[in-house]
Amino acid sequence: MSDPAALLGELRAEGEELDALVAGIGDRAWSAPTPAPGWTIAHQIAHLAWTDERALQAATDPAGFAGEAARAAAAPDSFVDEGAAEGARRAPADLLRHWRTGRDRLLRALAAQPPRARLPWYGPPMSVLSMATARLMETWAHGQDVADALGVRRTPTARLRHVARIGVRARDYAYAVRGLTPPEQEFRVELSAPDGEVWSYGPAGPAPGSGPGRPGPDRVTGPALDFCLLVTQRAHRDDLALRAEGPEADRWLDIAQAFAGPPGPGRPPRGPAAGPHRAPAGTGGDAR
Repeated sequence: MSDPAALLGELRAEGEELDALVAGIGDRAWSAPTPAPGWTIAHQIAHLAWTDERALQAATDPAGFAGEAARAAAAPDSFVDEGAAEGARRAPADLLRHWRTGRDRLLRALAAQPPRARLPWYGPPMSVLSMATARLMETWAHGQDVADALGVRRTPTARLRHVARIGVRARDYAYAVRGLTPPEQEFRVELSAPDGEVWSYGPAGPAPGSGPGRPGPDRVTGPALDFCLLVTQRAHRDDLALRAEGPEADRWLDIAQAFAGPPGPGRPPRGPAAGPHRAPAGTGGDAR
């Protein structure tokens, strides 16, 4: 999506959907554990608030953000958890107000940026559109953890296409961060969107091994929701209805990640008794 206003509208909608989940849950529920080990619902919202603050700082105070990035680089294994823990100590009503205020300020700051502006971040600078897309992905992913903690099944929306696109574009990064060499050929990825449309990425062609001549690209197919759960490490591959055709595509589904940073531990399989993960759609991010 190249329309900044439309993308920011979708980011706003993603935040509002999660806000509606937590707005009336009561103070005790904020201490409920989520699938991320050691993180409660309060930690999830506090992390989003903290990351929104860092994104706002990147957009409005690049020099100040550089100092924050240096502190993060000095403590790469703890700075995310520390930010979440600090925010989680707030009273729930105060934390909710803080997150809401930060979301609104970030949206206004991103809307005020020149379309071609690039913002500093943890790693390479990001365009305004990429920053907004990354914030949407992370809001969705952490929102999934909150929904799982509350036992809520969310209805997937077309906003998933932003998460899916990041997951596809991050393919080579998933290899590189594990010290592996990415395959030279792009994969074909075909995902069933919530409205029945098919979102396609990569070169078209026959499936691998489907006939004589030059083989077609390795292929991944399945529900867009399941792909998004996989690349944000919110569900184990065994619990998802994704299909890989070709050895490299099969390998990718075991290592895929849409977030920056080291590989996360992922989520354990839920087991045959639990059935497929069907909790509908959750730094630039992290795999918590």
